[in-house]
Amino acid sequence: MSFKSPAEFREVMDKVFTIMSTDPDMGPKLRDAETPQRFEFPDVDLAVNITYADTVEDGQNLHWEWTDDVAWEPEVEMTMDSDIANRYFQGKENIAMAIARRRIKTSGNVKKALALIPITKPVYAQYRQMLEAEYPHLVE
Repeated sequence: MSFKSPAEFREVMDKVFTIMSTDPDMGPKLRDAETPQRFEFPDVDLAVNITYADTVEDGQNLHWEWTDDVAWEPEVEMTMDSDIANRYFQGKENIAMAIARRRIKTSGNVKKALALIPITKPVYAQYRQMLEAEYPHLVE
């Protein structure tokens, strides 16, 4: 199951980041964790930097930009292909195993990033619902 284009990948990821950022449970916990991250997706030639919002506006607890020209330094960097990201958000890819098998390459404070995984678990069902409704070709 692959994305049709880098533009579709970015569109889907923007939606999943918005889900996590605005969720009344996940959003504040992710903001409070204060863990700036950089994700690189070489197969679609994209990178996104995500950080916590200083102040919550429009229900957004996170801030992300699809550029490396940002005003913050990531504490964690992860590199993976788009299909691994898609599998992760569906709850089908175990991050620790993917790191061990080098499907995800990491640097920085990985332990701090792994601590966020339990916070983001509720996104799996929401992501799958979105895919089933809008992007059925991505459902695994």
